[in-house]
Amino acid sequence: MTPPEPPPAWADLPFFASRWPALWERLAAEPRPWQPGPGAIFRALALTPPEAVRVVILGQDPYPTPGVATGLAFSVPADAPLPRSLANVFRELREDTGLMRASGDLSDWARQGVLLLNAALTVPVGEADGHRRLGWQPLTDQVLARVAGRPTAFLLWGRPAQRLAAPHLGGAGHLVLPAAHPSPLSAARGFFGTRPFSAVNRWLAARGEAPIRWA
Repeated sequence: MTPPEPPPAWADLPFFASRWPALWERLAAEPRPWQPGPGAIFRALALTPPEAVRVVILGQDPYPTPGVATGLAFSVPADAPLPRSLANVFRELREDTGLMRASGDLSDWARQGVLLLNAALTVPVGEADGHRRLGWQPLTDQVLARVAGRPTAFLLWGRPAQRLAAPHLGGAGHLVLPAAHPSPLSAARGFFGTRPFSAVNRWLAARGEAPIRWA
């Protein structure tokens, strides 16, 4: 099976020349089914090229429920039921801004410059975090290093996202909003009430940029 090509705007990252061929061999030999499909692995990067990135939302890995992963962190197909974490994100959006969304497809966020990046870009079906050690972190690190080269808003939900992003946040001008993860186990312990969506738009407005249309 031919490995998927990286999105052109990101193709010069060292990962794609030095590590992607071997990682793809491991994926192709994986006995368990995994997702998203090959054509969607790099969807977050394809929809949000580096020069367009204004906001980063960093997830852990794709949803392991069969058929739900889309290649965008936290996003699901438009006709899919909302996972509990995403339902909590939408609850905070409503309480923060008064806005409501019609579906869990977040591709409109991605097209406005919100990079919906997972730390691992694939997952075995039914096994959350099952590809954490497969070899995706060098890509995540390189993507974060690139976007952190200019002021960017980082929504870091949960300690894994905060640890992963921390080495790249030394530059001046970033908006960094750490919070608990929106999962049912932790949302009430530091996610609800953080009002990240309005904070991002205030920061963008102060920079003379258009707000994100969250709904």
